[in-house]
Amino acid sequence: MTCKIIILALFHIISSFVLSAQNVDTRFGVKGGLNKTFITVDQQNLGVYVTSETGFYGGVFVEFPIDDFLSIQPEVLYISVGDFNFLNVPIYAKYEVANRLHFMAGPSVNYFFDFYTNKLKIGADLSSSYELTQALDVHIKFALGIDELAPNGLFLGLGLKI
Repeated sequence: MTCKIIILALFHIISSFVLSAQNVDTRFGVKGGLNKTFITVDQQNLGVYVTSETGFYGGVFVEFPIDDFLSIQPEVLYISVGDFNFLNVPIYAKYEVANRLHFMAGPSVNYFFDFYTNKLKIGADLSSSYELTQALDVHIKFALGIDELAPNGLFLGLGLKI
């Protein structure tokens, strides 16, 4: 029940941003690519078990400019890694560090479809993107899982503004 409320709240917040976006500079887009996910499990007396899986991701984003250098960029990404499928929903503060080079950071919520309990995991995402053209960028992202059993991931992909 709590998971549904949080997901509905995130959907409502993102929808509110989209519906209230009267700024012509607001941009929508799609992104996707490959990811390497690292999962660390503390097995009590047996020690720490670390495994990694390679997978893919895809999703949508919207960019809300605040000024010439700063914008807010929420995303909803579907991630498939091995036996796990989940949604990653970061809300970035996006800053232009240099011409066409951006740094992004923000909190994220992950919703795991395959877990029986504790489906929601909190994380923090750091990302960088470089605009190849006004519509196409290449990006790299590191997702840091904060909760127990929350995965860390390295993402590499392309984004296309529509």
